[in-house]
Amino acid sequence: MENINSLEDRFHHQIDNEVKIEARDWMPDAYRKTLIRQISQHAHSEIVGMLPEGNWITRAPSLKRKLALLAKVQDEAGHGLYLYSAAETLGIEREEMLNQLHSGKAKYSSIFNYPTLSWADIGAIGWLVDGAAIMNQVPLCRCSYGPYARAMVRVCKEESFHQRQGYEILLTLCKGSIEQKEMAQDALNRWWWPSLMMFGPNDDASPNSAQSMKWKIKRFTNDELRQRFVEMTVPQAAILGITIPDPLLKYNQETGHYDFGPIDWEEFNQVVAGNGPCNKERLEARIKAHDDGAWVREAASAYAEKQKNKKEKSVA
Repeated sequence: MENINSLEDRFHHQIDNEVKIEARDWMPDAYRKTLIRQISQHAHSEIVGMLPEGNWITRAPSLKRKLALLAKVQDEAGHGLYLYSAAETLGIEREEMLNQLHSGKAKYSSIFNYPTLSWADIGAIGWLVDGAAIMNQVPLCRCSYGPYARAMVRVCKEESFHQRQGYEILLTLCKGSIEQKEMAQDALNRWWWPSLMMFGPNDDASPNSAQSMKWKIKRFTNDELRQRFVEMTVPQAAILGITIPDPLLKYNQETGHYDFGPIDWEEFNQVVAGNGPCNKERLEARIKAHDDGAWVREAASAYAEKQKNKKEKSVA
């Protein structure tokens, strides 16, 4: 029988040689715990992220917009399902993860605790928030843990569509009236800095990044991804004809990259701690939706049990 050292050697050999770690493979407890934390946090973000956009389904300006937004919210629900399922392969029950979310103990992306004040906010969420999500998540398709990496392939394809959908909303507004373009500018003003916060703390303040990089759960640091996002977004804003709300933003000829102003990490920490503008509202809405849907889960369980008993009787 293999001892613990040989199991560790095999684990590190797989990581070093880009061989996926699968659910039945031996893995260090710390690796498992890190994945559970990251994947469940990701799943929570997808589920809570449905709420600010769901508020606008009935208020979208046309039937076409309603249908597109409804489809996007459904996609986000699916993303949560994939991710909860991936986390379950690590030995945690979905009920436990949901209890953590509903109790306020679980963390999820702080950006979903900001209000959506106008239709332009839906465009900004698609362009900026989903754009940041793509920047974060495409490298996760090469995550060392197989179930997570495979789930991310479909998630990223759908997020790419969401980003284009959001940008098209803003492009339409920016080609419209003065008031519509001002609405787009206002949305950018409010969502720009929270979008930069989506990548997490600066590298020197991120306690988990270094180890996650060694395990190849992450492929790039928070600051590297944040910089890539800025490089991608600045020319897109120029096409829209609206201004990124950062007076310190400028192209650095020496480095070949954009420099940008400091992020308000105190605001970030407050929102993550549950003190954001919509933390309480979003959590209450999520709990209510879960409670209101109890009868659906009960009916599905009863049907599954009925089908199981029916099959057992037919075999007997």
